[in-house]
Amino acid sequence: MTQKKGNSSASSGRSGDALSREERLKAALKANMARRKAQGRARAGSQTSEAGPGADRPKDVE
Repeated sequence: MTQKKGNSSASSGRSGDALSREERLKAALKANMARRKAQGRARAGSQTSEAGPGADRPKDVE
């Protein structure tokens, strides 16, 4: 009987870890999506102004 209580508290500790991991992954995904959207906007803006000043210099490659 006491072992079951010990196991259930261990599993509830794991679910807490899983929740915090899920929250971290969720935050990381949100930040990644925001960064990619900003990157896409910057690329779209640079394509429209290609004929402008600095168009002859090579683009940065990442």
